[in-house]
Amino acid sequence: MAPRAVSRSRSFNGVKVFCATKYQDRACLGETVTRWLAEHPELALVDLVQTQSSDVAFHCVTISVFYFEKAINARS
Repeated sequence: MAPRAVSRSRSFNGVKVFCATKYQDRACLGETVTRWLAEHPELALVDLVQTQSSDVAFHCVTISVFYFEKAINARS
């Protein structure tokens, strides 16, 4: 898949959140997001935000994908 440009100047009308707490799931999270983006070429990527939170026992990684879907605007 060719890299998509991230346009931080556009508004967004959709968000997809990916999160994982188990080590193996965290290790594959980037590939999961990449696969999802490849399956949705109609979406214009606006921003990606990675967040990590932890406590004594758990570590959670979250990747939030902000996108603009033109088809939503066309239906309005």
